Amino acid sequence: MNFLLISLIKTAVVLAVLLTGLAYLQWIERKVLAHIQIRVGPYRVGPHGLLQPLADVIKLITKEGFVPSHVNKLFYFMAPWLAVTLALISIAVLPFGPQIEVFGQKTFMELTDLRIGILFVLAVSSVGVYGVALAGWASNNKYALLGGLRSSAQMISYELPMALAIAAPLLLVNTLSFREVVNAQEGYWLGFIPRWNVIPECVGFVVFLVASFAETNRVPFDLPEAENELVAGFHVEYGSMKFASFFMAEYANMITVAAVATLLFLGGWTPLFPAPYSNVIPVLLFAATGLLLLIAGTAPARRMDKYTFPVVGVISLGIALIFGVSFLVPVVQTILMSLFWFLAKLLVILFIFIWIRGTLPRFRYDQLMRFAWTILFPIAMANLLLTALAVAWTTK
Repeated sequence: MNFLLISLIKTAVVLAVLLTGLAYLQWIERKVLAHIQIRVGPYRVGPHGLLQPLADVIKLITKEGFVPSHVNKLFYFMAPWLAVTLALISIAVLPFGPQIEVFGQKTFMELTDLRIGILFVLAVSSVGVYGVALAGWASNNKYALLGGLRSSAQMISYELPMALAIAAPLLLVNTLSFREVVNAQEGYWLGFIPRWNVIPECVGFVVFLVASFAETNRVPFDLPEAENELVAGFHVEYGSMKFASFFMAEYANMITVAAVATLLFLGGWTPLFPAPYSNVIPVLLFAATGLLLLIAGTAPARRMDKYTFPVVGVISLGIALIFGVSFLVPVVQTILMSLFWFLAKLLVILFIFIWIRGTLPRFRYDQLMRFAWTILFPIAMANLLLTALAVAWTTK
C-alpha cells in the first residue's frame, strides 16, 4: 500500500512539474531570444510576462476548434494525441536522482526503473514520427503532406547517428539501464575531474546534440515547418488545442533528449565538484542571486522591477537557506542536491537549444539530408569503432 501511495505521489508530482515546465519553457525561450535580438519579449501579462503561458493556454482553449473539409477525421484527430502521448511517455523511465527512503519505504527518484530504459526511449522516439506523418497525410493539404514527408525522412535519417552516438558510452559502462549508467560515472579522476562520459566521448556528445536538433525539428533543422516554403508544414491545418499539442510534443521531446544527454554523458545527478564543495555551490549561487536582485531593486531600470526584484531576491535567499540547513535531514539534502545538479545540466542543454535557434540560419533540405548521411553518420560510426577498439584493448 505504501508503494502504491508513493507511486501515485511521484506520478502526480512529475506530471505537475513537467506540464508546468512545458508551459514555461516557451516563456524562457521567448525571453532568451528577445535578449539575443535586443528586444523586450513578453512582459505585459504578469510581472515580466510570467503569466503569459497561462494566457496562451486560455487563448488556445477558447479558440474555435475548426476541422477542414475533406480530411480523414480519424487520423486527423489521432495525430496530435499520438504526438503528445509518445513525447510524454518517455519521461516515465528517466531517473532524476538516486534511491531514497521515504516513510520507511525505499523508492527510486523516477516513475519506473527499467533495466532497458535506453532501448525503451529509442523505441518510443522511433514511433514518434507517426504523429507528424499522420498529421501531414490526414490534413489533405499539399503543404502539410510535404512537411510530414520531410519530417519522416529527417527523423529516420538522424536516428541512425543518434543511435550510434548513444551506443558509444554504453560500451564504456556495459549496461542499458539509465541508473547504472549514472552510477558508473560517479567519482573523480585525480580527485577533482568528474568521471563523466562526455570527457572520453566528447565527439559522441556533439553528434548526439546535433542529431537531437533534427529529431526535435529545431532550428537549423526545422524544415518540416519552414514557413517560407510550407506555410507551417505538417500542422498547417490544425488550430486551438490540436495545434498546441504539437508544440507540447516538441518541447517535451526537447526535455527528453536533454535528460538523456544529461544521464548518458554528463553524469546525471552526480555533482561537478566532490563533497563538501558540491553542497556549498547551490547555497552560494542562490544567495548571490538574491543579494544582486535586492541591490538591483534599489535603482531599477523599470518601475515594475522596484517590486519584482526584491520579491524574487527574498525567494532566492529563502531557497539558499533551505539548501543550507538541508543537512539536518539527510534525505531532504539528498533530494535537493540531486535535483539541483540534474536540473542545472538539463537547463544548460535546453539553453543551447534556444541559443542555436537565435543564432544559426535554416538549412536547405538537400543540405539537411546530405549532412546526415555524408558527415554525421561517418563521424558517429568512426567514434563508435574507436570506442569499441579502446574498450577491447583495455579489457584484455
